[in-house]
Amino acid sequence: MAVIKVTTENFEKEVLNSDVTVLADFNADWCGPCRMLKPIVEEIAEENPNIKVVSINIDDEDELADEYDVASIPCVVVFKNGVEVERSIGFRPKDAIVELLGE
Repeated sequence: MAVIKVTTENFEKEVLNSDVTVLADFNADWCGPCRMLKPIVEEIAEENPNIKVVSINIDDEDELADEYDVASIPCVVVFKNGVEVERSIGFRPKDAIVELLGE
């Protein structure tokens, strides 16, 4: 499954009301570590059809970044049943991010 771009308008539908685990990548275009993480997040999305992977650009969606206390990026947040259950800040290798999913 491809990474879904999430905005304030579709956050509730795609993340909070999702019936599957959601891996949310909070990022920005200017962030070097975010650019390094992007292909890893895309791989995880392709290899794990049982989860939903979303990307949230904090420059475009600063309200979501504020609401979820995202002060440093990249910030990967795992949501289950609309509730945050795990969080990782900074670049992490693929296996560390997959481990957050607990699948």
